[in-house]
Amino acid sequence: MRRFLAPLLAAAALAAPLRGADDPLARFAVVAIKPATASLIVASVTMTMPPFTRKKVVYSSTYFAKVFPYFFYSERGRIWIAIPDADLLRAARGEPVDFKGQAVSDAGETRRVEGHAVPTGPTTGRIRVRVFVTRRIALNYDTTYELRGAPPPPAVTPR
Repeated sequence: MRRFLAPLLAAAALAAPLRGADDPLARFAVVAIKPATASLIVASVTMTMPPFTRKKVVYSSTYFAKVFPYFFYSERGRIWIAIPDADLLRAARGEPVDFKGQAVSDAGETRRVEGHAVPTGPTTGRIRVRVFVTRRIALNYDTTYELRGAPPPPAVTPR
């Protein structure tokens, strides 16, 4: 049975990239966003996020926010945004896209997230993300993004 399973797994692994080539949204599977800083009257907040990965219509990642000059205050958490397939197809044509989402700090604080992305090339663009700290106070982050395509397939280890 194992003799037949190994070639089958190898064929499936080779076919996976071919399926992604036919998918017009495959290049949107992983998005890297450069770190950005938002200014407040008495401080600035720098937000860093690992690349976002897409499952169905939701992009998700984690974040780390550091407040300067208040070195004792920082925040970590999870962030996700929803972008329907139709909006990604618009972005693929070079059209701007709006999105909404949420962030939840490790301490359990929920924050509303809104944004606007403007493609500047086939795999790059500008992005503005607004994170609402309170109902009336929002941190505005202006930065860039880069499409990284489909995530690598999981490694198949023979038994």
